[in-house]
Amino acid sequence: MDFSWGEDDQRFRARVRDFLERELPSDWPEIARHGPGSKEQTEFSLSFCPKLAEAGLLMPHWPKEWGGEGRSAWQHLILGEEMWATGEPRGAQYMNVNWIGPTLMRYGSEDQKQRYIPQMAQGKAIWCQGFSEPGAGSDLASLRTSARRDGTDYVINGSKIWTSYAGLAEHCFLLARIAGDGGGKSAIAIFLVPMATPGIEIRSIPSLIGHGDIHEVFLTDVRVPASQRLGEEGAGWEIISFSLANERVGLPRYELSVRVLGEMVTKLRARDEFDDPVIQMRAGEAAAACEAARLLVYRVVDGKERQQGAGTDANIARLAVIAADHAVSEFGMDFLPDGYSGLGHPQLLAHHERAIVSGIAAGAAEIQMNLVARRHLDLPKGG
Repeated sequence: MDFSWGEDDQRFRARVRDFLERELPSDWPEIARHGPGSKEQTEFSLSFCPKLAEAGLLMPHWPKEWGGEGRSAWQHLILGEEMWATGEPRGAQYMNVNWIGPTLMRYGSEDQKQRYIPQMAQGKAIWCQGFSEPGAGSDLASLRTSARRDGTDYVINGSKIWTSYAGLAEHCFLLARIAGDGGGKSAIAIFLVPMATPGIEIRSIPSLIGHGDIHEVFLTDVRVPASQRLGEEGAGWEIISFSLANERVGLPRYELSVRVLGEMVTKLRARDEFDDPVIQMRAGEAAAACEAARLLVYRVVDGKERQQGAGTDANIARLAVIAADHAVSEFGMDFLPDGYSGLGHPQLLAHHERAIVSGIAAGAAEIQMNLVARRHLDLPKGG
């Protein structure tokens, strides 16, 4: 098996790197330190992503009819790797590129496509996802937010929690249960809701993982036109499954971990502390975890390129990415603890915060393990 990249892939990676070297400002690490949901990084993304779009590097894997270049799943991955290696300067807009845009292309009405996709393609759209609820975190089938049909509208009531980027988002990709349709997955519908709609209240949740990254969202008699429902009423779970499969593969976080681990080793060498065999062993374990995550993600991307379903491979890869993030963060905390204090090490601090959230975002690690246990290992539920 040949693991080397083809010439076209190498040229594409060089093109992305050249752009980042040219366009990222010297203070980018400090901007990234605030978190992708912060005012600082959101404003930065709204100036940076249009430049990416103009260079053909915002969504090159999208079809040409929507402004892309029709590039392969591999080059989509290369783009994500290079963005994550620098700390993901697209901010919240990575969601548009990876899964919201493709979901609208597949399931949206013609009006919805024309209304939302061009703005995403220009790098000028900030969205949030209204998935988790106080009683339904990663178990989306248990959500309680209700949507009651009233003439040509739906009236939505309920609440969401851990909603990333809600404070500055213009629209929400919102999940709700159709009132009167009973329980289970078949009653779930998706709505494309402007965050300025009356009845929506947003409260920021103070946390360690960035300024303005996560929120509570309360919906009280929020009236949404039926034309803003995505797909048919009973198709919500199919759409969610498609979206999550794209979301979980589109986060090559291991690239940031690899770069941060290299910085850690460089600092330890400069202090003449890397000769310790225990430190070397732990660094090797962290590097191996990153490489394992990379190869497992590559397996999923290979299946995607071949038009094959990801199955549990995506869940296994997701767990490996979490393990890599944690291995690098724990190595730094054990052997470079001073790097996590003060303001002199923004990249270490930013990585540590993202390692904390990596086991929660895009599906909690515990849920991923349950799915692997049941669907891949065929273990009995609750066994």
